[in-house]
Amino acid sequence: MAAIDIQSEGASAKTVSATLDAAAERIAAAGVENARADAESLVADAMGMKPEELSVESGDVVDAEVAAAIEERVLRRIDREPMAYILGHAPFRGLEIAVDERVLWPRRETELLVEVAADLPQGSRVHEVGTGSGAIALALISERPDLRVTASDLSPEAAEAARENAERLGLDLDVTVEVGLPDSLEDVDLVIANLPYVTDSTIFERSPEIQREPRIAVTGDCGEDGLGVIRGLIAETPSGWKLAMEHDTHHGPAMREMLRDATTLQDHEGDERVTVGFAP
Repeated sequence: MAAIDIQSEGASAKTVSATLDAAAERIAAAGVENARADAESLVADAMGMKPEELSVESGDVVDAEVAAAIEERVLRRIDREPMAYILGHAPFRGLEIAVDERVLWPRRETELLVEVAADLPQGSRVHEVGTGSGAIALALISERPDLRVTASDLSPEAAEAARENAERLGLDLDVTVEVGLPDSLEDVDLVIANLPYVTDSTIFERSPEIQREPRIAVTGDCGEDGLGVIRGLIAETPSGWKLAMEHDTHHGPAMREMLRDATTLQDHEGDERVTVGFAP
């Protein structure tokens, strides 16, 4: 791929403003939505500041070392690498969660799972299956320190990423490597999970970024309807235990059939996203 134009267009192209404009144009040409916002985040990150601290009207010059760092980030975004991986972190419920290729990056719609658990009575016991980066469990601990929260993931690499986030944030989270529910779990008030629900065929109908995330966390053994992994967890959950599970936007009716006394919640875009109910 050709080198960025900001080094070859003359002195004017080396200003922050020109650098930002060039980056946004190239990212947009790659088909990325919100290209300007992405460019601002990438340029700011390379300059060691926050996007809101960028001074694009001052005429400040970008030196060669910073320009090279911007170029590296822009090329990765043009290649449709998720912003969270390029920056190394993503915001979630007021926390900065470190993410890389070992885990999914946390989405805003997943905050619904935290909201469900945050309504539990004092001292309730919560376990998260498929914790990934640990974002959900850690946000819950941060907001409701009275709850007893544990987490597990079938991926040793993901479990290690969650432990790293817990240590960095100074939050106490016990993370184990398990397939499904740990055998030792007892008296759990709520099981929360954002498990794979994208099929091997429909993944190619989604944004290219999702194909850069760990396939085991995106599709897993979802089967043709995308519910294979979710169905497996429900089947192994003791009867009467409460579950809150994220799913695809068209899965609501099937989820309400699989769980007893189930209710489906809508995300910030009005799509059915999380179903809460009891194991049959």
